[in-house]
Amino acid sequence: MKPTPTSKAHLRNQKTSCVGEPESKPDCLLQSYKADRTAQNQLGSGGAGAAKPLAVPVPTVPAAATTCEPPSGGSAVAPPPGSGGGKPPPPPPPAPQAAPPVPGGSPRRVIVQASTGELLRCLGDFVCRRCYRLKELSPGELVGWFRGVDRSLLLQGWQDQAFITPANLVFVYLLCRESLRGDELASAAELQAAFLTCLYLAYSYMGNEISYPLKPFLVEPDKERFWQRCLRLIQRLSPQMLRLNADPHFFTQVFQDLKNEGEAAAGAGGPPSGGAPAASSSSAARDSCATGAKHWTMNLDR
Repeated sequence: MKPTPTSKAHLRNQKTSCVGEPESKPDCLLQSYKADRTAQNQLGSGGAGAAKPLAVPVPTVPAAATTCEPPSGGSAVAPPPGSGGGKPPPPPPPAPQAAPPVPGGSPRRVIVQASTGELLRCLGDFVCRRCYRLKELSPGELVGWFRGVDRSLLLQGWQDQAFITPANLVFVYLLCRESLRGDELASAAELQAAFLTCLYLAYSYMGNEISYPLKPFLVEPDKERFWQRCLRLIQRLSPQMLRLNADPHFFTQVFQDLKNEGEAAAGAGGPPSGGAPAASSSSAARDSCATGAKHWTMNLDR
């Protein structure tokens, strides 16, 4: 049996809902508030009918990927068991490489020891052996030329201390070795002029004074020839003169070469030329007395 329209309207009037009825809205809010308080009291009472607390998920740090991606796009490879699933441990640091063994078992150490007088004799022996055409030349004569120039500069006040030292002798030896030509020197006067030219450059380059007079180094009337020899030596030997002061290894090599000149003369048995051996012996004795027991040592690791 279908309800009549009047019965439907009646039912609508009998509804308990407060929707559309503004005058009954506070009652609905009060009922909702009471219902919430009742539910909270039931949760706090802990009774048999109380609702259990909801499980809250605890945030965790995601584990590292368990597969390692190959660098070139190949198939994934699972890490070995027990590795923790993380990145592979870093490789151990490489062991320090030992220095390559040096033949002989230790680094080469060069020790050159010589006195000023010994180096002077070595220089004289070298010049006499180089100038083989001068049969009457002796090492003591060459040493006398050197000492005469140095003494003259000291007496005239051009220098405060002697120039003849082992380091300066090495420099003079380098100039003489590169400039003196035995086949071009036919007399002792020519050799003296060429040797004093080397001394002038050595004093100018290695000496303590700003300038030196020309007179002690000049034994020929033509000054033009003297200056021409100076310019030729400067143009040829400037790189080696600079290197001798800048490179300790090169200096040690030249130092050893100078000392070997004396050993070569001793091995040949007597003076290299036909000069009087007594003059050389007296010069050697004078040098030894002047220097005493002091020796100049060059110690260098190579």
